[in-house]
Amino acid sequence: MPTQTPAQQRAFFETYGILRLPGLVRDRVDAIIADFEKVFLAHGRKPDGTRRRSIVPFVDQSAGLSALLDHPGLLAVVENLLGPDFNYVGSDGNYYTGDTGWHRDSLYQSNSYLKVAFYVDRVTTNTGCLRVIPGSHHDAALKIWDGTVTAESEANFGVTGRDIPAVPLENEPGDVLIFNHRVLHSSWGGGSERRMFTMNLGRRAKDPKEVDDLISYLSYHLRPHGTEPYGQPMLDTASAARKVHLTQPQQFWAAGGEHYKLRMAKT
Repeated sequence: MPTQTPAQQRAFFETYGILRLPGLVRDRVDAIIADFEKVFLAHGRKPDGTRRRSIVPFVDQSAGLSALLDHPGLLAVVENLLGPDFNYVGSDGNYYTGDTGWHRDSLYQSNSYLKVAFYVDRVTTNTGCLRVIPGSHHDAALKIWDGTVTAESEANFGVTGRDIPAVPLENEPGDVLIFNHRVLHSSWGGGSERRMFTMNLGRRAKDPKEVDDLISYLSYHLRPHGTEPYGQPMLDTASAARKVHLTQPQQFWAAGGEHYKLRMAKT
């Protein structure tokens, strides 16, 4: 693929909602795998092959994985998409088992939330790689593909989820995938111990609507998993440059707690 200018890369992402960065962290693969396993071992959540095993937050539990938030190549891409003062809004680490049906990660219309995905193992079209419907993050696409159209593909179209037309993003360890939270995605044919972890990032909130969405995001996605937005290794090893990406979620964390209490009171 020809080298993209920053403007072309941003236009591609805004149009299709995805970016693939081949080999971006290939030189760190061995250390990444070692840190991945250490976190799972420390939490006693090794897979048994029967269901997905997850840890939230994840990269925060390791100084080495936290350092990925400082990676120059990744920062260059993310800052181009979200601005230099973007927010880091959590992570998850996973041992996946089997298929993952069609879904979106969130539907916020502001803040441009995106996911940075690291697959620790080689994954292909038939062994659990990420599949996406490019452009499905746009407002018009939300009307075409609502929350049930692809998730209930057999009832709606008479085809299985794996037969929905989509782009498979095959991945080698060291590649990095970035996709908009609102992009429809899935995974099919994976084994019982498919390793991957993610970082979630968003544009810094700059108006009341974006602040409200940030508070809501913290409440729904981070609050159920802990009493603080970040793990201690993430904070202890944070440079002044990294702290830029941590300060705003910390600032609105308490407000997210009140939002969470109200939500739980209604359930």
